[in-house]
Parts: sequence; structure tokens; C-alpha cells
Amino acid sequence: MAREEKCRLLVNLPSGFFRCPQLKGVFARLGRLAVLRKRSHNKAEEIEKDLAWADAVLMWAWPVLSRELLARCPRLRFAGHINIVQASAKAELEHGLVVSEARHGWSPAVAELALGLILCGLRRISDYHAAMRAGTEHWVSDFPVDIDPLERQLAGRAVGIVGFGAIGRRLAELLEPFRVHLRVYDPYVPRVVAERLGGKLVPLADLVKNSEVVVLCAANNPGTKHLLGRREIAALLRNALLVNVGRAWLVDMDALVRRLEKGDLFAALDVFDTEPLPLDSPLRKLPNAWLTPHRAGAPIESVVRILNMLADDLEAFLQGRELKYPLTMEMLHALPG
Repeated sequence: MAREEKCRLLVNLPSGFFRCPQLKGVFARLGRLAVLRKRSHNKAEEIEKDLAWADAVLMWAWPVLSRELLARCPRLRFAGHINIVQASAKAELEHGLVVSEARHGWSPAVAELALGLILCGLRRISDYHAAMRAGTEHWVSDFPVDIDPLERQLAGRAVGIVGFGAIGRRLAELLEPFRVHLRVYDPYVPRVVAERLGGKLVPLADLVKNSEVVVLCAANNPGTKHLLGRREIAALLRNALLVNVGRAWLVDMDALVRRLEKGDLFAALDVFDTEPLPLDSPLRKLPNAWLTPHRAGAPIESVVRILNMLADDLEAFLQGRELKYPLTMEMLHALPG
């Protein structure tokens, strides 16, 4: 790329990004950095011509940029991703691209929803709201005998976090005022990192059988499929609360449904094997399951933050500075397969 020539930037995102008024400022910023070409390609054969035109690309995780496709894009030097799978990441890094990856921009909002689901499950907040709407609420008349013993406070409880990346660490920060007894499972995290945030690094089996609240924050990589399988789900404490803001991939959902149907476990779930969740899913009928439609990272602030993270790194790349959010070969294990 000649010094005087402005960078050619392909922004390949779903069309809603280009219509969203809250993102106008980010796209104006990108327009000052580069000549923009906005597209919404889903397949490799669709993106090839525009990718060959570009010096840089900002995109989600699709289409996968294979070695063969990259070999036909001689100008391309930089790739910024909202998220990325292992195959794309490996091909791009081996091709010599500078790669930025901003999935941790979702983490603050995901951690907030995790805390909200914990409180919802322990304090039965949404149940009380629904009953008030329907006019079927129960007012305490024989205090304190008729207080539901399964409505519990969070303060002082034993909480386990599975996956101590950006989401898990932020959740630990949010839990600090509640003075919980925090256990952490993550084979890639040093003990000192967990301890710095008030947690104790333990084996998964220890966490499962000793935590009143278990929160799943791990990534859906090849090593985490059914991290909570039949054995782990059976080992969960009676009346424990399982919160999943990670991926359904982490849980044997059939085993979870069977345990929930016994009535001695609670679950608050934001992710499912099939999305949208089928209308006939048994989860919809279980009174001990609280469900949200994959909304954990979804506030518009997350989207603005993520695009600005990628814009920061594009600007750093163009100015010859170090990236804030670089992706390296050492990080591949944490990416989806």
C-alpha cells in the first residue's frame, strides 16, 4: 500500500449494523481512517471480490477466511473480528495478517446478566413479577412461617464460576460486595489470578459438589463440550442454581432437563442447543427454569464498544503502533472450534 494511498477497508457485517443509528459515529470514524466498502456477505465465494480489493477487513466470524481465499487477496494486511473461529484465526495468522479480535467487548454485559440471573433465581424476582401481573401473588400472612425457604439471599453463598476469562473475572468483581465464597474452575488460569479476585482455583468436581450457585462462562471450544455432563449434573447440590451465560455446548441439556424435572435443581439459562428455543421445549414449562433469549451481551453499548475496539486497533495498525486487542497463536485454544 503506497504511503499516500488511503487504506481500503471492507466492513462485512449484517446489514442491521449499517442501519443502526447508534453506530453512525463509529462508521464516521472508520470513514476518516479509510475508504469504506460496506457489505453483508455470508459465503466465501460472495466475499472474495471485495476482499481482494481490501487492505483491511472488519467482520464477524463468517465467512471463514481459508488459506486458499487469502492467497487470492494480495493487498490484505489486517483483519479485525467481532469473533473468530479457530480455522480462520490459524489461516489468517499463518498468512501473515495482523489480527484483532474483540469478543471480550461483550464481557461486561454478559457478566451483568449473569449477576441478574443469579439474583432472579435466588430471590424469585421474575416469579413475583409474573404473579403480580396475573393477580395470583401470595402475600405473607403468617410471618415468618409461610416465607418460602427456597427464596435465598446471595450474600455469603458458595458460588462457583466455570471459565475465568473476561466474563468470569468481571462477574467475580461484581460479586465482591456480596462476600460470596468463590470457587473457580479454569485449566488455563493461574491460581494467583483467581486469588486476586477473591476466588479459589479448584477441580471441576470440587466446584460442582460444593457450590450453591454454579455459573458457566466458559468458551465453546473443543475441550469444553458437555463440561457439565450427566455425572456433573447429578452431583450438583440439592436446590443449587445453575446459570449458563456461556454456550449450551457446555451442558448435556438432556441430562439437565431430567434433573430439573425432578424438582431439586434450579436453572437460569440464556443459551440453548437450538435457537430460537422451540415452542415445545420442555424447558418452557418447568417452573424451576428461568429463560432469556440469548440476550447476555446484547445491549447496544456492547456493539458500540466492540466496533470501537476494532477501530482502535485498525488505527494503531495504520500508524505503526501496537494493537490493544491482538490475536496470537497462543490464544487459539480459547476460540470456538
